[in-house]
Amino acid sequence: MRKLEEAYEDCHRIISRNSKTFAKAFSLLPASKRKAVWAIYAYCRSVDDIVDEGASPHMELAQFEEQFRLFLRKELPLEDSMWLALDDVFKRFEINQQAFEEMIKGQKMDLFKNRYQTMNEVEEYSYYVAGTVGLMLLPVLAPDNHKHLIDGGKALGTAMQITNILRDIGEDIERDRIYLPQDLMNYFGVTEGQIKSGEVTEGFIQLWEHMATRAEELYSIALESIEHYPLDARLPVKGAAFMYRAILNSVRRNHYQVFTTRSFITQEEKKEILAQL
Repeated sequence: MRKLEEAYEDCHRIISRNSKTFAKAFSLLPASKRKAVWAIYAYCRSVDDIVDEGASPHMELAQFEEQFRLFLRKELPLEDSMWLALDDVFKRFEINQQAFEEMIKGQKMDLFKNRYQTMNEVEEYSYYVAGTVGLMLLPVLAPDNHKHLIDGGKALGTAMQITNILRDIGEDIERDRIYLPQDLMNYFGVTEGQIKSGEVTEGFIQLWEHMATRAEELYSIALESIEHYPLDARLPVKGAAFMYRAILNSVRRNHYQVFTTRSFITQEEKKEILAQL
């Protein structure tokens, strides 16, 4: 039991270090659900780090995928904290296995695709890397009726990923990735050269706002089903949605400077958001 608790604490450190917004929102959950969120986040972070920071990401991701297959067959030694904690989560909750597999599929996209032609393509990518996370979390957040919340869970994860895209344009171009759809770039007169040189033009602002409007629509769709979550999960889910949506306003306050400034929500702002829920 002590080893399992230590495994969960290792997962907690991962979420606290890498996503303070996520950690803050879900800190309101009861302990069993909160710890499950930590473990699921650690899984997602492991895959993300392989793609973004791995020395041989193709090989490392293939190895991780094989580990997950062994884990599902109960053939993987549970030596790593993340797998040990995740094993406990799979025992406690009716976990959506397909969502875990599709999340890996989404991360694989970053290994061979770094430009997108349409907003539909961007949303498909956003579903695979983040909408799937919503589906991973639903059985934990709403154990009795998670299958009725699928559309909202997908919408929330996808909205969060579009928010990440709009916040991280400068970081992504350093990795030679542009998630702004080419057809919208053409429509608003934004060139790849302007992105690479970090120019915040009027056209760029219009393009950014066009995508932000879609993200805000998806947040609204996600919140339509909030009353169907159990009471102990409603505030955390609303908190996560409101905090992440607030990142968009943070970018606006920074005059859309996403190339040299990373927009974030302060601890004080997070407290104010939670107090208003």
